[in-house]
Amino acid sequence: MSDNLIEIRDLAVEFVTGDQTQRVVEGVSFDIRKGETLALVGESGSGKSVTAHSILRLLPYPLARHPAGSVHYQGQDLLQANEKTLRGIRGNRIAMVFQEPMTSLNPLHTVEKQINEVLGLHKGLSGSAATARTLELLDLVGIPEPAKRLKAYPHELSGGQRQRVMIAMALANEPELLIADEPTTALDVTVQLKILELLQDLQARLGMSLLIISHDLNLVRRIAHRVCVMQRGRIVEQASCEELFRAPQHPYSQELLGAEPSGEPADNPVGQPILQVNDLRVWFPIRKGLLRRTVDHVKAVDGIDFSLLQGQTLGIVGESGSGKSTLGMAILRLISSQGGICFQDQALEGLSQQQVRPLRRQMQVVFQDPYGSLSPRMSVGEIVGEGLRIHRLGSAEEQEQAIIDALTEVGLDPDARHRYPHEFSGGQRQRIAIARALVLKPALILLDEPTSALDRTVQRQVVELLRNLQARHNLTYLFISHDLAVVRALSHHLLVMKQGQVVEQGEARQVFADPQHPYTRQLLEAAFMAPATPTNQARGIEHGFSRR
Repeated sequence: MSDNLIEIRDLAVEFVTGDQTQRVVEGVSFDIRKGETLALVGESGSGKSVTAHSILRLLPYPLARHPAGSVHYQGQDLLQANEKTLRGIRGNRIAMVFQEPMTSLNPLHTVEKQINEVLGLHKGLSGSAATARTLELLDLVGIPEPAKRLKAYPHELSGGQRQRVMIAMALANEPELLIADEPTTALDVTVQLKILELLQDLQARLGMSLLIISHDLNLVRRIAHRVCVMQRGRIVEQASCEELFRAPQHPYSQELLGAEPSGEPADNPVGQPILQVNDLRVWFPIRKGLLRRTVDHVKAVDGIDFSLLQGQTLGIVGESGSGKSTLGMAILRLISSQGGICFQDQALEGLSQQQVRPLRRQMQVVFQDPYGSLSPRMSVGEIVGEGLRIHRLGSAEEQEQAIIDALTEVGLDPDARHRYPHEFSGGQRQRIAIARALVLKPALILLDEPTSALDRTVQRQVVELLRNLQARHNLTYLFISHDLAVVRALSHHLLVMKQGQVVEQGEARQVFADPQHPYTRQLLEAAFMAPATPTNQARGIEHGFSRR
């Protein structure tokens, strides 16, 4: 009897748009064995998710089609199966956890209703029996006080809790295969670690197979038994996890493994303090009652102090909700705050927005999502040159030359200034955003998660670009991120935030080498995870579940 649960052979996928046909997956073959974890890795657009969605025929048919190949499960080709057969398999024998739980869960239904619906469709359970089973599942995936979460809506849960609810729904019918499509991408590093440990534990208990789709090799190294590396719709290498990380054979695999941001921060001459922050606070009032009286405050930023020298990078790290971005917005006077902010020897806290406006030329920002921060109605040239026009810097010819120079500096073809943001990749769009900040020749640039939406190879390129620009122009960076690998490659000093307060700060090299606070140690442990041992996922161990 074969150990293979799924056998994929020569799979091809095409998308048809009008008269155009684009083949996005070509000749893909691999097996998913019973009780193992297989990882599909590669950059965005490599065909990972399309391949995985093909297993359950979840692509947008008839725009999608399979001109070749087969997907065999229990001797049956799922690509040829009828809809009734597929309905019996989807969510029942093969389940899926999607990347973003907030968009996968129904915002109008409670947790109880959504899991009960799955149990009703596949198990015929209803009423108190379904609720009892839902409580079991929520407890299994580690939701604290599950009875209190039954009536909660998705927006009332944290990102990690929402992902656990998605996993509970996927496990409701004790599937033989769980497909997890980028299950930790939108989560903090500490939450990522908990979700990984949960998946490993559940697999050991239930003896199920796991297909992980990810571009995060750190995650893959911890959890996978075997790895398939995809590039441009093809599998370029298959190997055990240990073999791949020890001796990758294909150049693309070697490139992926070498894409971790590395190197030392720019070795700039250290100048005078350019930014000083004293007892900075951002408190949001909590109002209740008929008269909307303030009864308490959400202390998003609570008493922050630091000094940043010219030519240096201050890395600000912490989990979502720690106050990192709020601190950055307060420093730029984009939200109101209390406390002292001194930029280039000028106090900002007492200035009106009109008085602050001339200083904005010296304080620029690059946001997390380059597609969301670039106007789709403006050309690249108009986007990069907008600040020049607002501050009335130079003639039209001088502005045009400044735009060309800025695009050249960030590694883009100056002719690209006539095109629009949607015509560029994510990494190119982030270069456009950096050019927009750079064109004004600022003294300080706030970088708010500038690489989190990018693939690792693109992250490395952007990190090297930022480091080179800093060395060339003696720029000062405020670098906000939860990705400690990127922070380590760029930052001279580190500030660790938790619940609005600084729990540790100091020279970055020293903090990474010898963290003093337990929370900092927790962040570092989660960010630089050691590989899992091969025995961490025993097969066929059941825990309150019966196999059919």
